[in-house]
Amino acid sequence: MHTLKQRRAGILLHPTSLPGPLGSGDLGPNAYWFVDFLQNSGISVWQTLPLGVPHGDLSPYQCQSVHAGNPRLISLELLVERGWLQNTEIHLGQTEDTTEACRSGLLAEAFTRFKLHADSTAQSEYDDFLSQNAFWLKDYALFRALKDQHQYKPWWEWESKYRDREYSALVSAKQRFAPEIAQYSFEQFLFFQQWLALKQYANEHQVLMFGDLPIFVAADSVDVWAGRENFQMNEQGRPSVVAGVPPDYFSATGQLWGNPHYHWEHMQSNGFQWWQERLCTQGVLFDVVRIDHFRGFEAYWEVQADAENAMDGRWVKAPGEALFKTLMEKNTIPLVAEDLGVITDEVTALREQFGIPGMKILQFAYEGGGAENPYLPHQHESNCVVYTGTHDNDTTLGWFRSMSPQVQQHVCEYLNANPHDMPWPMIRAAFASVAKLAIVPMQDVLGYGSEHRMNIPGVPTGNWRWRFTWEQVPHGLDKKIRHLLELYGRLSE
Repeated sequence: MHTLKQRRAGILLHPTSLPGPLGSGDLGPNAYWFVDFLQNSGISVWQTLPLGVPHGDLSPYQCQSVHAGNPRLISLELLVERGWLQNTEIHLGQTEDTTEACRSGLLAEAFTRFKLHADSTAQSEYDDFLSQNAFWLKDYALFRALKDQHQYKPWWEWESKYRDREYSALVSAKQRFAPEIAQYSFEQFLFFQQWLALKQYANEHQVLMFGDLPIFVAADSVDVWAGRENFQMNEQGRPSVVAGVPPDYFSATGQLWGNPHYHWEHMQSNGFQWWQERLCTQGVLFDVVRIDHFRGFEAYWEVQADAENAMDGRWVKAPGEALFKTLMEKNTIPLVAEDLGVITDEVTALREQFGIPGMKILQFAYEGGGAENPYLPHQHESNCVVYTGTHDNDTTLGWFRSMSPQVQQHVCEYLNANPHDMPWPMIRAAFASVAKLAIVPMQDVLGYGSEHRMNIPGVPTGNWRWRFTWEQVPHGLDKKIRHLLELYGRLSE
């Protein structure tokens, strides 16, 4: 059974983009109000970006753990309600940078109050969380504590005894940094409690939670530090080859991501245990998950670690068929494949073999290929997810404005649209598509231009910070969306 058995519509919005008093959106009241907005609109899917712990650039695609949740998403307001924070002033500022130290201090205060005042039910829930998640949580909390002690340097620049996980050094570190380890563990407990409560609320309001799983992990992550055998690394803890993609729509020189590649032979030798555990966590957090860069499971772009760009690489075969056979046997969470970029017949065959829906991006539909362009709505198939654009694209209005007059005319002719009505003709086309699921970024629903992009691939700074406010939501927007969804049969049953 797949979630795409019926026609649905969704909105793409990362929780950090929610309104609120702090420098980042969180899992507090505004997240619940957003679910209410979705339900009132007839939207039955909320798609997010990955929820992991980012590095300083805030990219959710380069996280410190494939299991841990982002502590920035923990709602301090909800901690006040639980009695784990005093009813203190939590309007800490308007930028994430200025609030982070204050937020950390308040989370430490919450742990102190939890230890003093938590009732037996809360204490039992905490103990159960520690036990059930020990397979990743112990290494994660230790990793974060050691990272603090090394001034946030990447793990391969730590003292060699910690870098190489010498047994006696780790035993000593667990004792020496026990308070810090406990704090990081508690923060994960808070994140999971708040997220699962939000997910339950969403599900009760007929909204499914749609996650995003990056194919690769950051080199500076607990996953690589604690499981170096799963990756192609040298003795100093550095990748020998790194991930990326060749030149494509997004970049003329390709994208050099820098992630270490997997040691697939080792992973396959133990039944892909690492992947099974990863999918298990995603199954707890979400109702359906998109796998980013699906084509990397058939063959991946391998670039030498010292390369300046991704142009000079090579395709290397991956054991995708064996992996997905194992995952389909062990995991039940429905998957969606991000199958954009250089897609071969072999990649398509792998996706279709396991019945995994692919993606169609309407912004790709009007720039070459004529009427045969696979992204045009009349070329869609039902077992796919159609997007006006994704987090890596310009907003639809920004994209349209950047097109040549000839392309703009072509778009309007195809959609029978007035250019002044953009982006709604594209949204309508997505909803009208035969694709079982149609996803529209919140920026498009609000009719915003390029200044509201979430991410510009290849630009290292200034991304992942976009937010909206409730004042920016036009009166009657929910009714406008609901009318279109009813028209095109996307109201959930």
